[in-house]
Amino acid sequence: MPTDGTVPTSAKIVVAGGFGVGKTTLVSAISEIPPINTEAWMTAASEPVDHLDPGIDKRTTTVAMDFGRRAIADDLVLYLFGTPGQARFWPMWDDLCRGAMGALVLVDTRRLDASFAAVNYFEQDSDVPFAVCVNLFHGRQTHHLDDVREALSLSPEVPLLAADVREPGAVARALVGVVEHTMSSTARQ
Repeated sequence: MPTDGTVPTSAKIVVAGGFGVGKTTLVSAISEIPPINTEAWMTAASEPVDHLDPGIDKRTTTVAMDFGRRAIADDLVLYLFGTPGQARFWPMWDDLCRGAMGALVLVDTRRLDASFAAVNYFEQDSDVPFAVCVNLFHGRQTHHLDDVREALSLSPEVPLLAADVREPGAVARALVGVVEHTMSSTARQ
């Protein structure tokens, strides 16, 4: 925080993506306050609608949003809002995106098809500038970013990043990428 008495600028960033791509982990990794989340245990009753591919070890799911706060400079504080990933909660995205200066769409290359809806939302249904970030599960990048860009049909002006979202430094770099992209998008308008 500034020590000269000025109030820092605050910005809302939405962290979106499919079910189980790492949104809660990202917010938890970078938040300087205890993150607020609405994680609920997945039960047998939710299996027909909240199923994951075999081998994905996930026991909880976000049912409303995640919230965190991070100062990335003396004069800039980011408020992070993580969306729920299941299709049944997508109607909430409009509300979560209201007032956002930018968004970071997380993707899991093991289940790239789970990312199409989030990318389409920001390309077609939202005016929020966004970047896409490949979550490096287990710290490994398994696909070249050019191949991911092509598979997602991302336009060249959408930044495509990669980060292990468990690592605060990697998350900070991704969020800075969103802020820089938003600033350059705004300057072009």
